[in-house]
Amino acid sequence: MPYDAIVIGSGVNGLAAALHLAAKGWKILVVERADTAGGAVKTGEITLPGFRHDLYAMNLGLFAGSPFFAAHKDRLLAHGAEFASAGQCFATAFPDGSWLGVEKNAEANASRIAALSPADAERWRAMTAAFGEDAPHIFGLLGSPLPSWQALRVAFGAWRTRGTAWVADTVRLLLASPREWLDENFENEKLKVMLAIWGMHLDFSPDCAGGALFPYLESMADQAFGMALGRGGADTIVTAMVRAITAAGGEVRLGAPVQSIAVECGAAKGVVLHGGERIEAARAIVANLHPRVLFGKLLPASAATQRLAKFRSGPATMMIHLALNDLPAWSAGAELRRYAYVHLAPSLAALAKTYTDALDGLLPAEPGLVVGHPTAIDPSRAPAGKHVLWVQVRVLPSVIRGDAAGSIAGRDWDTVKDAYADRVIGIIERYAPGFSANIIGRAVHSPADLERDNPNLVGGDSLGGSHHLDQNFLFRPAFGWSRYRTPVERLYMVGASTWPGAGTGAGSGFMLAKMLAGA
Repeated sequence: MPYDAIVIGSGVNGLAAALHLAAKGWKILVVERADTAGGAVKTGEITLPGFRHDLYAMNLGLFAGSPFFAAHKDRLLAHGAEFASAGQCFATAFPDGSWLGVEKNAEANASRIAALSPADAERWRAMTAAFGEDAPHIFGLLGSPLPSWQALRVAFGAWRTRGTAWVADTVRLLLASPREWLDENFENEKLKVMLAIWGMHLDFSPDCAGGALFPYLESMADQAFGMALGRGGADTIVTAMVRAITAAGGEVRLGAPVQSIAVECGAAKGVVLHGGERIEAARAIVANLHPRVLFGKLLPASAATQRLAKFRSGPATMMIHLALNDLPAWSAGAELRRYAYVHLAPSLAALAKTYTDALDGLLPAEPGLVVGHPTAIDPSRAPAGKHVLWVQVRVLPSVIRGDAAGSIAGRDWDTVKDAYADRVIGIIERYAPGFSANIIGRAVHSPADLERDNPNLVGGDSLGGSHHLDQNFLFRPAFGWSRYRTPVERLYMVGASTWPGAGTGAGSGFMLAKMLAGA
């Protein structure tokens, strides 16, 4: 008897779809090429024994606050999902020894901002007061398929509740660049930089249209709810989902790479694994894959799939994982050691130059850095008294054509990754003197390493493709295919390359599963 549905890929969205369908009584099989489930949510001891590092995603706030988690909370908690809450969320350290941060205390945040600009503090307080009314409408849109009657009801409800002017302002927010939105609302440069680097977490430089929403939502949501890390590692949610799928009668097969999708009479009928085994699916095949992988490797090319196979990647990233004797001694103040993230980004100009250099194929001289302190929140990830550090480098070229600083001569990532990691560690050392002396283990994952580990991270882009306006909303992954359908009947696609995009919120997997199951 065939399976009702086969899910290709065990990333968060694939597992979310599988779990929801299994809970609705579907016979489900998940096939995963790797020996470990999770996709870009993965934890491992990659430096020294006992030091558990989140290889890619670290912040699970989107997952913990997602409609998917709300719907399946009891079974996920029963199967071991556990979170560690971070009340001190993110901060930026500046070259002059100062810092600015956001914690789960709106008045404390406003007071720090007031020391820089009383006018900005008042604007922050007003934005905070409005967020409680704004958030349900914005998150309602992000949690709706596009296009859909559900999305229209959300928009209509927002109009009736908040008025035409609010709807117009929200549309402007969705279209604005980070700099445009920040300049309109704030006057202090440090506050702007602290918020603007969140755009770089996606692929938005300060001047990319459509990049204002993420800095706004991340700062307001973190202030309201705090951040959430996985206790013991981000893979706690993956382990729980796999166990829950199995408990519901589904199967998860690891080390089972798909060679092709069997298509007959224009409809997907099953998958063929490497080695020749064919597995049938009676109702659906759900691919948690990048369009270039799905339509460039598993299916024959056609005129209908050509646009999807050309889906554009965003800039690349590098991950540096360190085992430490102690956390960085930040010159800006010991309080920074309690924050989940410390950003290093000296100015809007530096962020803009980094982005432009990366697009031009140059290794940035001063990349934006996201320095994660997971053991400040969850000490269980390292031996007693020791720490792990999570460093994400934003942003980098996939293909190297030169070095903006003129000191690294290589042109392939396997050759230059350690030299570039040394540059990054040197930058951290400037903000935390003596930092490098505390390093006792190191693992560097270049953009090339990211793609080798997970083919969905095309070119080292960890976000499933550019989120610029021509590849977002109704255009993700292409106009006409934003509701998870593909040009092949019964074949559906979820994941970061589909609406609502990158992150651990499981939005696309959950929305598709509800559509397939009828609820």
